[in-house]
Amino acid sequence: MYYQILIIIVVILGSFSSIYAEDYTIHIPFGAYNPELNTPAEVWYDPSVLSVDIGDTVTWINDDKEGHTVTSGESSGRFGWMNKDFGTPDGLFDSDRFMPNESWSYTFDKSGLFSYYCSIHPWMEGRIVVKESLLDYPHDAFGNKIEKFPVIQDTPDKMIEVDLTWEPSVIKTHEEVKFIYQFYNAATNTNLAKMKYDFILIQNGNEIYRDTGLTQIGGDYRNFAFDNSGPIIIKFEGITNTAGTVDEKSVSGITTKAARTTEFSTVVYDNPDKISHEQIHVKPAQRLEFYYELLTVIILAPAAVFIVAIYWMKKKPKSSEPKYGSVKI
Repeated sequence: MYYQILIIIVVILGSFSSIYAEDYTIHIPFGAYNPELNTPAEVWYDPSVLSVDIGDTVTWINDDKEGHTVTSGESSGRFGWMNKDFGTPDGLFDSDRFMPNESWSYTFDKSGLFSYYCSIHPWMEGRIVVKESLLDYPHDAFGNKIEKFPVIQDTPDKMIEVDLTWEPSVIKTHEEVKFIYQFYNAATNTNLAKMKYDFILIQNGNEIYRDTGLTQIGGDYRNFAFDNSGPIIIKFEGITNTAGTVDEKSVSGITTKAARTTEFSTVVYDNPDKISHEQIHVKPAQRLEFYYELLTVIILAPAAVFIVAIYWMKKKPKSSEPKYGSVKI
């Protein structure tokens, strides 16, 4: 039940980010309808790759002279249409045909990398990178700001204090996180060694990691990289004194060993850098000028080498050896 409440709260907090949503514009330039090399369009969609946040709205404006669509999925590539391949839609969004000087808008409600194309002119393609809005300061799963580390929690029997720090303080997917923790005697504020425990990570209500540890002087740590975003619980379970430095007692009839459990929480965000650094291939209109420049290089490069060779041969010093038939005195 506790985990379900956490998930609901995080969803509610995420909805507040829509208040700060922004609007973006992508233009379909004149000439995008033309698959030939010599076309006024430098790109099919301008910009071809756009990075936005969840809740942002993107509007496509048709500046071309023909109708176009914005259809999510994979295009057929520059020449696929010649083989009657008009792309593969994935059904996420589709503008249908909109004419010159008209526009179409779509609001992105989840993160990811979204490819799209024109179903009428399938050589046209673009990408939208949608990032999850994230807070730039550490906080728990309820959105409460963590003013400083370590975060401190006591076990239910008030015998042991658990201090926890995580680095980096704002956790993102596919990025290694170091959880650093220590156990203290709550009565004497002295560091506890030889404490046995289970270190557990719970995300979106599911246990995704468990490991048994034994603290040394100075505490212990665990490294972990999250594959998915969402609220997490960092849980220490069955904290057991193996060195006799903390008195064993029962709490409401429950043994200390079973009762010594404590939890911390925070949120894992989708990593925008990981998404935006994926290889994104967008095929803009190729220009004839490029081929003219390439042809010039192909012709001039051998000519330059030939001229340098002639110059070197002329500068080469003549041999001092006597010619055949001459007499050396």
